[in-house]
Amino acid sequence: MRIDKTRLGKTQSVCPVCLARIPAERVARGGDIFLEKTCAEHGSFSAVVWRGDDAQFDKWWSYSPPDNAPELAATCCALVEVTSRCDLRCPVCFAGAGDASTEPTVAELYEIFKKLADAGSTFVQISGGEPTARDDLPEIVAAARRAGCETVQLNSNGLRLGREPEFTRALADAGLSFVFLQFDGVTDKTYEKLRGKPILTEKTEAIRVCGENFLGVTLVPTLVPGVNDGEIGDIIDFAVKHSPVVRGVHFQPISYFGRYPTPPRDEDRITLPEVLRGIEAQTAGKFKIKDFNPSACDHPRCGFHGDFVVLPRGKIMKLTKKYNPDACCGADAHLKNRAFVARRWTRSPDAESAAQTEPAADARDMSAFLTRVKSHGFTITAMTFQDAWTLDYERLRRCSLHVFDGASTVQFCARYLTNA
Repeated sequence: MRIDKTRLGKTQSVCPVCLARIPAERVARGGDIFLEKTCAEHGSFSAVVWRGDDAQFDKWWSYSPPDNAPELAATCCALVEVTSRCDLRCPVCFAGAGDASTEPTVAELYEIFKKLADAGSTFVQISGGEPTARDDLPEIVAAARRAGCETVQLNSNGLRLGREPEFTRALADAGLSFVFLQFDGVTDKTYEKLRGKPILTEKTEAIRVCGENFLGVTLVPTLVPGVNDGEIGDIIDFAVKHSPVVRGVHFQPISYFGRYPTPPRDEDRITLPEVLRGIEAQTAGKFKIKDFNPSACDHPRCGFHGDFVVLPRGKIMKLTKKYNPDACCGADAHLKNRAFVARRWTRSPDAESAAQTEPAADARDMSAFLTRVKSHGFTITAMTFQDAWTLDYERLRRCSLHVFDGASTVQFCARYLTNA
């Protein structure tokens, strides 16, 4: 049944200028959907949040939050900032620059990790800034493990990982689970535009070194219209060819944090249905829109996921389960999502070894196939972060990616929200 997109409901948002909480409404115009709002002091604002009126996307709109939904959803992943330093100055980054004097010590970070683990948040992202700016990062990873964190993810641009293999080995030995690697495209031109320098070779070297240390890598492209939205298929192809080291691709359509001389234009944004259409078109149907479901842990319109296995000779088999629109409302949804990510993004040396020796490692041999799922699991996911122009409180309430500030957890988009 088609969703009536002429009645999309009211919500709450913020004024992009003063950040005051104000009423907002989702409005359909010409097949696209906009978030519109008016601040009594600073005027009216409109931003596109969805492009495309197609029945394939109706399941993204079939969700309505329950009346008793908590103000803050359970934490699936807790992000801990260990530094604000970085060796790049990217124009699309939301993190501010800083110096080493403001960094928490390893002992202080241990206490943070212990608080999270004791509260049940055992999946942590170590982030920044650029975490590898810290020489004691292996000690930080070890502290997270010692505190009881079962899964430790590193968000990194990867430059030091490739440049210093012994540093990467130390991270693996300390218990790092996998790497979330900033990876915007397959041409140096893209990196020059988004990161200020041609660093594709350094990215590829980081993947190679992580592979030698049995660290899984998930590629994380920031998608910017007119820059790399035409490389979606090439990025996926690159990832598949580097399986099982590369465990998948996590697309992040650009959001506008920080201060801007003028509000971002609608043509400066790329929305989830455009990413999905790009995946299908640019992979020549190897991955189809129907292979993906809305996020089952966060609000459905915050992202999507697809689960696959890379079979011999680069063949792909879909594993994505049937969509359950109520999954994100379950009490244990964050636990299931956490376990899924840990299984898919962490490499299994035993399974990879078995996959090389078992005959007919495809769907015809169940034992070999199950081994292959463990060794060559592959995901394509996306998360579209909200900025001051697009913030929708209904979505914010369902956020399960939280930043821990030492005292409490804050929704990711709320933590990094900045005004114009």
